[in-house]
Amino acid sequence: MANEMKIGIVGVAGRMGQMLVRQVAETQGCVLAGATERPGSDAIGRDAGLLAGVGEAGAAITDDAAAMIAAVDAIIDFTAPDATVRHAELAAQSGAAIIVGTTGMGPGHIESLKGAARHVPVVFAPNMSVGVNLLMAVVEQVARTLDDSYDIEIVEMHHRHKVDAPSGTALGLGRAAAKGRGVDMDEVGRLSREGHTGARPRGEIGFATLRGGDVIGDHTVCFATEGERVELTHKASGRQIYAAGALRAALWTRGRAPGLYSMNDVLGISI
Repeated sequence: MANEMKIGIVGVAGRMGQMLVRQVAETQGCVLAGATERPGSDAIGRDAGLLAGVGEAGAAITDDAAAMIAAVDAIIDFTAPDATVRHAELAAQSGAAIIVGTTGMGPGHIESLKGAARHVPVVFAPNMSVGVNLLMAVVEQVARTLDDSYDIEIVEMHHRHKVDAPSGTALGLGRAAAKGRGVDMDEVGRLSREGHTGARPRGEIGFATLRGGDVIGDHTVCFATEGERVELTHKASGRQIYAAGALRAALWTRGRAPGLYSMNDVLGISI
């Protein structure tokens, strides 16, 4: 229909890309209008809907990201940091909103997203799950309430194929805790430990990373002090939660002013 939001998906042949295609097919108010893959991919020229098993979508997979992005209202990107930055630049040029679920983004990548956000709506979240974003809000509030006599440790586990560690979600939880404490995560975060580390410094936010099997994503934030421990946990049993959150974010951008937004903005969460 004419009023449906035209969605483009980059990296459409990957697991998340195909999940996103299926989610578009199940979501009212939007239609799959474009899809890309890297040059040389066997998926080039195929219909994205057929590839994802939802029937013909009328969106042939291309390696021309610029042309695809120019033809849609919003793109969803779960690819890799450098590719995401390029897609954000193209979105800023064409006027398409961009929803970024890419993990492993460094400070330079995020600065590039901020540049694109001067021209178009950019929604960036280390995790698009509604439940995870609620967890982040709760973690921030708990960290604000409990003083630094409570040690904060973040434990995450993912499947054996995940390439970045700690996960973007774990780092996001760490930033939420640091914000609640009023400290800089870059100064108090301990991303790993080994050897003779000495006593744990007061106020440190520690991370532990586990990898194995087919675990989609488990995250626990532990607040530990003398005599008690508070643990907040989220466990993902399917990737559909990330796709559903991304589509919710894409639809939310319609009519929005340019800016860098989070899932808190999309969900209306306030601390």
